[in-house]
Amino acid sequence: MINTYQLYQQYADATDPLRAWARMMVPVLGYQWPGLPGPPPMRKLASACEVFARTQLTHARPAFDIGSVSEGGRTIAVHEEIVSATPFCTLLRFRKATSEPQPRVLVVAPMSGHFATLLRGTVKTLLRDHDVYITDWRNARDVELGHGRFGMDEYVAHVISFLEALGPGAHLLAVCQPTVAALSAAAVMAEAGNPAQPRSLTLMAGPIDTRINPTAVNELAKSRPIEWFERNLISTVPARHAGAGRRVYPGFVQLGAFMNMNLNRHVDAFRNLYQHLADGEIDRATQIKTFYEEYFAMADLPAEFYLETVRTVFQEHALPLGALRYQGAPVNPAAIRRTALFTIEGEKDDICAVGQTLAAQELCTGIRPAMRLHHVQTAVGHYGVFNGRRWENEIYPRLRDFINMHHRA
Repeated sequence: MINTYQLYQQYADATDPLRAWARMMVPVLGYQWPGLPGPPPMRKLASACEVFARTQLTHARPAFDIGSVSEGGRTIAVHEEIVSATPFCTLLRFRKATSEPQPRVLVVAPMSGHFATLLRGTVKTLLRDHDVYITDWRNARDVELGHGRFGMDEYVAHVISFLEALGPGAHLLAVCQPTVAALSAAAVMAEAGNPAQPRSLTLMAGPIDTRINPTAVNELAKSRPIEWFERNLISTVPARHAGAGRRVYPGFVQLGAFMNMNLNRHVDAFRNLYQHLADGEIDRATQIKTFYEEYFAMADLPAEFYLETVRTVFQEHALPLGALRYQGAPVNPAAIRRTALFTIEGEKDDICAVGQTLAAQELCTGIRPAMRLHHVQTAVGHYGVFNGRRWENEIYPRLRDFINMHHRA
């Protein structure tokens, strides 16, 4: 059977040197040579070289690069601190240079082909008023095979363990894919009477019940049996990497799926990047480059986690049907009583449609009405729920107030 990962590695080995050469040629071709009138005659070629160089995928996490945050008119220094770590994930804290106590918020980042830095803007906004922690998932191809499997149970166990590391009184926030795991963790902790169960749980644009207003992503997940996904989308990490032999859902396959969903938009973006560079519009070009530097940083998913997610969340709808299990025992959202629940959706979300996250409210029957809130943000798609102007100006103030309301309840 052909190893797709090995084919990709051979392609990258062949083309990455060409991209490196193109990157080196950009300043040479774009240089304003003395005596030549007007714009450099080679600027268009320099622009083409840079666009080609920018199509390279990377497989290491970019930096969060959050060195400071504005708070109450002051600029406060921020530095990263490792609180806890496993072979698969680091619990990262953004410690602010202030002694003022603030609500502790654990942000559960998706394990969906991108790194946790995709939530850089989410974290930076939260830091205005909170003590922020995040699940910094490792690229599965860098995790040695001897560290064992990583499936849904292990994911939920990580969330529980990290909440215990934060201690009682913390708040839990999950974005997109991990909303199922976050809700499961809160339910398991509530049923066990765990003192570290979160004060509040915020679920943002997540697939709690994908039977509601199914999107193209949901339909694709149900279009084939799970055996097809395992046979066609799972590969083995090549020998050169630390995780050699580990079965993964490769990040480059996920990126291809993301790109195909909005292919014309991405083609237009690179066409615009070329034109902005050729016209000397550096600021506009930089915006596009910054986005794709993050977008093309890809992480592999452990095969067990990917297949279990597709099967239980998207095909079997195990959570809303009461069939989801954690370490063999049923997951019971109705057991949650002490944790306030806030669900947030985007009106134009084409990945997790309106109603799919709201479904958590119907499952959590033990939470009193005064401890519930739901918000649909108009005029935003999936990404706009947790990044951008409307996140900062319209969604975040509601979230901040919700956390404050229930922080000492």
